[in-house]
Amino acid sequence: MVSPRPSLALALRHRLPLVASYGLVLLAVAIIGLPLLWMVLGSVKTNREIYTLPPPWLPAELRWQNFVEAWNAAPFDRFYLNTIITTLAGVGLELVNAVLTAYALAFLRFPKKNLVFVLLLAALMIPTQVTILPNYLTLSNVFGQSWINTYQGIVLPGAATAFGAFLLRQSFLGLPREVLDAAKVDGCGHLRLLWDVVLPMARPVLVTFGLISLVAKWNDYLWPLIVTNQDVMRTLTVGLTYLFDAEGNTDWGPIMAASIFVIVPLLVVYVWAQKYIIEGITAGATKG
Repeated sequence: MVSPRPSLALALRHRLPLVASYGLVLLAVAIIGLPLLWMVLGSVKTNREIYTLPPPWLPAELRWQNFVEAWNAAPFDRFYLNTIITTLAGVGLELVNAVLTAYALAFLRFPKKNLVFVLLLAALMIPTQVTILPNYLTLSNVFGQSWINTYQGIVLPGAATAFGAFLLRQSFLGLPREVLDAAKVDGCGHLRLLWDVVLPMARPVLVTFGLISLVAKWNDYLWPLIVTNQDVMRTLTVGLTYLFDAEGNTDWGPIMAASIFVIVPLLVVYVWAQKYIIEGITAGATKG
């Protein structure tokens, strides 16, 4: 009789990489998820429970008052409005700029195109912090008037995106040339080719870049902090600092509750946009 041990050992050897992969995924989920879980639980705890060692995971009593205190501690309704306006405007301008730049670099012929692309890549190496002072000095005297504490002052410096143009250019170059050539034979001009052919086929990468831009604009802290100095123009990320006590007597429950105010809209948008990414990928996979 043949012993089953060799076949069992062979099966375990084949499944070991799969088990290791799942183990790494679970580890990554734990590293990312545990701080979020701690924040959610801390938002309904008292300050005493948060500072207790060892800290209890579950509160003795749910303290929903933290959300009310956080909302009333600063004008969060105005912060929400400012963040929504600047985020939507910033993402829209970035998408338009990136799409048009990527299309020109991928399909148009013009002098020094390769040099322009090299300069675009060089722009990716410049830290954002380096551009803050020149942008501030420029906005402080635009057309003879200051754009400090304005929506355009928050949005316009971030309208150009070297990363988005590079990402979309690489995606456009990977589109099937046969479809593009057939559209040109049918008489499509550049704008119609872009709108009716290129953008639908590149929908997954468009949505992906849109999400990246949305998260970056929504979570931006440094530039809105510098370019605004009035409460009516502050954004959510800057508004969170209003809850910190300068003397160190910070009540962390309301701060964690306010952090949920910031995070929840991003989670909702991600859940909504995820299906479009999947639909775009599956639609592209089924085209012959």
